[in-house]
Amino acid sequence: MNGTKKLLVPILNSAFVILFTGISASAQPAAQTARQALLEMFFSKTPGTFEKHLPQATRAALRKASTTSSASFLSGFSAMTSQLTARGQQLQTFEAGPTLILMEDLQAHSKFEITVERDDLRGDEDDIELSFHGSKDGETQTAGAKFHFTVTMKQEAGSWRLNEVMVAVGISLTDPEFLKAMTTNMRPATTSTGISEIPAGGVSAAAATSAASEASAVSGVRTLNTAEVSYAASFPGGGFTCTLSDLGGMGSGSGPTEHQAMLIDPRLASGKKNGYVFALSGCDGTPASRYRITAVPADPSAGTRAFCSDESAVIRFSADAKANSCLNMGTPLQ
Repeated sequence: MNGTKKLLVPILNSAFVILFTGISASAQPAAQTARQALLEMFFSKTPGTFEKHLPQATRAALRKASTTSSASFLSGFSAMTSQLTARGQQLQTFEAGPTLILMEDLQAHSKFEITVERDDLRGDEDDIELSFHGSKDGETQTAGAKFHFTVTMKQEAGSWRLNEVMVAVGISLTDPEFLKAMTTNMRPATTSTGISEIPAGGVSAAAATSAASEASAVSGVRTLNTAEVSYAASFPGGGFTCTLSDLGGMGSGSGPTEHQAMLIDPRLASGKKNGYVFALSGCDGTPASRYRITAVPADPSAGTRAFCSDESAVIRFSADAKANSCLNMGTPLQ
């Protein structure tokens, strides 16, 4: 009998070890996927989550830019869910399946959807290709254009980080939606007097030019915001710069310098691009922890609005096309 007990004891002990090890393992939460990390990065309400999923090198550069500017920059991306909800949009995110994000505005009868075209996991990297689809009153609003983003998430220090973003826009000149948009927006109507006029809902050539110039101006302001952060990180002794030419240039034989940082294209560095005049100001102190950007139309045909921003990276506009109005009481650009 004693021999039987001695034989059973180690067997029972082994069984309990296996049982409790299995329970402990099953109780551990599943590791976060790259897709879950991407959603958490942009839509979590927890402060600091966006920065958490940036590469260490990017986080270090933002910290060097100065506490105030980096905090303002990061806050511009945080709590996106709250911002969209405040605008009356219903937002849904999906951790699996073909749809990643679905936004609906019931009052405007519009819908915007981001779908997953491809999700390629290769070791510690995951390439996620996304496409964008918009509709209003059941009709597609992309006019035949196809917008694709490919985000590369990479494992670093035990978590997924946003490592690279690639953007692609494609337009088929024979796409029915593209052809419909062309004939709707560009075909003039002829009155009984034989004079051509733009139909209701159409777009005149002047309006199209103005819209293109304004879109270019907004893009220029965004570029300058990014360049300022990179510049301050590269030359922390001086902080931000209020000299546009400092952000441009061809560099020297040894690479970028404080007066030729090679961060923006020559046209933007000249201060005038696509009908808009750009200027930097407000770089007080050493190192400078603040800056202001303004973009105003060179003449009324270039655009009807002025655009501006600062170290917060929030872009604002004023309908009177004046820089001071934008800086002092500008409306945030949606």
